[in-house]
Amino acid sequence: MFGSGPLMNLSKSEECCSTQLIDGDGIFNDTGIDQFIKEVKLGECGLSYAVVSIMGPQSSGKSTLLNNLFGTNFREMDAFKGRSQTTKGIWLANCAGIEPCTLVMDLEGTDGRERGEDDTAFEKQSALFALAVSDIVLINMWCHDIGREQAANKPLLKTVFQVMMRLFSPRKTTLMFVIRDKTRTPLENLEPVLREDIQKIWDSVPKPQAHKETPLSEFFNVEVVALSSYEEKEEQFKEQVANLRQRFFHSIAPGGLAGDRRGAVPASGFSFSAQQIWKVIKENKDLDLPAHKVMVATVRCEEIANEKYVSFMANENWCLLEEAVQSGPIAGFGKKLNSILYTFLSEYEAEATYFDEGVRSAKRKQLEEKLLQLVQPAYQSMLGHLRSGTLQKFKEAFEKALNGGEGFSMAARNCTESYMALFDEGCADAVVELANWDSSKVRDKLHRDIDAHVASVRAAKLSELTSSYEAKLNEALSGPVEALLDGASNETWPAIRKLLQRETESAISGLSGALSGFDMDEQTKDKMLTSLEDYARGVVEAKAREEAGRVLIRMKDRFSTLFSHDSDSMPRVWTGKEDIRAITKTARSASLKLLSVMAAIRLDDNADNIENTLSSALVDTKNNAAVTDRSITAFDPLASSTWEQVPPAKTLITPVQCKSLWRQFRAETEYSVTQAISAQEANKRNNNWLPPPWAIVALIVLGFNEFMTLLRNPLYLGVIFVGFLIMKALWVQLDISGEFRNGALPGLLSLSTKFLPTVMNLLRKLAEEGQMPANNNPQRNPAVASKGFQNGSTSSDLSSSASSEVTSSGNGTEYSSPTKED
Repeated sequence: MFGSGPLMNLSKSEECCSTQLIDGDGIFNDTGIDQFIKEVKLGECGLSYAVVSIMGPQSSGKSTLLNNLFGTNFREMDAFKGRSQTTKGIWLANCAGIEPCTLVMDLEGTDGRERGEDDTAFEKQSALFALAVSDIVLINMWCHDIGREQAANKPLLKTVFQVMMRLFSPRKTTLMFVIRDKTRTPLENLEPVLREDIQKIWDSVPKPQAHKETPLSEFFNVEVVALSSYEEKEEQFKEQVANLRQRFFHSIAPGGLAGDRRGAVPASGFSFSAQQIWKVIKENKDLDLPAHKVMVATVRCEEIANEKYVSFMANENWCLLEEAVQSGPIAGFGKKLNSILYTFLSEYEAEATYFDEGVRSAKRKQLEEKLLQLVQPAYQSMLGHLRSGTLQKFKEAFEKALNGGEGFSMAARNCTESYMALFDEGCADAVVELANWDSSKVRDKLHRDIDAHVASVRAAKLSELTSSYEAKLNEALSGPVEALLDGASNETWPAIRKLLQRETESAISGLSGALSGFDMDEQTKDKMLTSLEDYARGVVEAKAREEAGRVLIRMKDRFSTLFSHDSDSMPRVWTGKEDIRAITKTARSASLKLLSVMAAIRLDDNADNIENTLSSALVDTKNNAAVTDRSITAFDPLASSTWEQVPPAKTLITPVQCKSLWRQFRAETEYSVTQAISAQEANKRNNNWLPPPWAIVALIVLGFNEFMTLLRNPLYLGVIFVGFLIMKALWVQLDISGEFRNGALPGLLSLSTKFLPTVMNLLRKLAEEGQMPANNNPQRNPAVASKGFQNGSTSSDLSSSASSEVTSSGNGTEYSSPTKED
């Protein structure tokens, strides 16, 4: 009756005991269970106990799982003796080493050959009993049974669900699906399938009126775990079972596996409660399962379908096709794939032809779905290549059409229609006949990509057009506006407005013509044209603000030009005849004109009073005098941050800034006026070297006797001549005219410091000339001297020569003094 015992190391006190609760004929062992309850002292547990049961196909390893999981000693199948029924009826054991006290029921396997094809009532009864008694029901199933209609206990669950709702009230049982021999498919992919199947079973079950709207979660909690193969991966299997065992500790605590249970029977009444539940189930005649031949057909057709699926995956033609489609599109893809699929489906039909038609058709449908699921990535890759290739060809054709001068909208429309048709041809060539796959999503994606590319090129072209016309406007406006503002006259802003209007109309006309090929709505077109017009105004305004920032420099340049040059643009020479006051006023008025022009932007032809305000406040002498006489509280027209009739946005230089700029301008141009006045006075002094006429007459009358004396004594003339030469030399050396150019007092001070050194230097050079040998002085040769006089040399020539030599000496050249023979 007992197997090899638990696989875990347990102490004596932890050894389990077991009994047969219900035998193979459906007889309830009331005596055995009473003895079992006494041995495990279940009556002392109160409500602190849990019941776990397991159900599943025969020979699926249920007893092995329980022995490894709970340390029980249920008898296990001996694989070397063949696959046969091991557990008969329902066996009950207590878990070793798990708190709280946990009872485990091992149910007879379903689909066993021992009971025959149609004797399935006990399977349904035992399953319903397990659901009614247990807190946790383990449903043992093979991994490859997931998705099967018959072998995964779906009909059994459907039947017991229906009867359970009719016979018993909800008690919240936990259904734990244990997936055995797990493959490489991730658990997160298997679990949704199981949960969906259970929900479908629940939804399809006819429910009594009391439970019409009762959800599955009111009766069951669904859990899913997966275990590796016990025979092939024993160590991994035991490790996973050890981890699963931890979940059964404190299973009835809140949050535990059975934490949501309701209506639990006290442990002392468990035997009586279980016996009554079995009695109710035995007396019910509504339980029914499909005939054994259906189950056989299900298993065999499933095996054939799996064989064809594995063969398909290893098929050389399919492998080559799958590999080739990864690198690029394949001509005739659909035709080749359809041929391979039909070949394997035909082989399945040939081998399964003698089995139940309904099962055979269902499994064929499942095989189709699995095969289509397998080939779908290749089909999607093919569509992806078609989409990317078509998009690339569209881009090239579209660019070529645009470069060929075709209108943008027409080129986009023609290329889009042509290449979408080309993509549709490719999709038709790649279609898989067995599948109803819709390529509209990929087609829509291609259409969106094409539209996005067209929109991108459109935006780039429009931006290029706009930038081109903006650059032209900037070039056409910046230089002329700067020149007009530099001219600063009453016609400056009218000329700027006229220039702006002309260039803007030209640019808008050109852009409007260029936009005609874009098939653009009028609102968008008007918006772009308005934006270009605003840009043109912005260029002018920006240039005006830029020039306003340099207004002080411009004012000084204009003042300097007008003040330092005459009407013929020739530099002025301050000879003493010029009216410096009038010239200064004219130059400052012109500079003020420049300031008034720069003070505001006048693109709207609105009249303002800026020039008059500036003129009256800064230039008008009478008004300035009147302002000076006013009290300190008098109104100053420039004591404001805004101009009348000029909005702040159009103001370049505020009244307060104008006043400050004018003060700085006057201070920086005052020096030029002072210099002009000084130069004029110096020029006057230099031109007035002759005494007045009355003084000349007085000199002639009073100096007549001295003049006659000089005529009677020619020696005096020589002395006077020598004195003249010396005075001339001193005049040149000291640069007396230059020293007195800056005024009398500065000239006297400068001459006082230079006079004595200059005289000493002059005497030293005369002494050096006197010590030179006679033959070195050609003037000492009487013949030469007489010859010079014979050639017409006069005393005035000698005087000029001497003066020149003294001047040269003062400039650092060699000085030679002329000598006179006795």
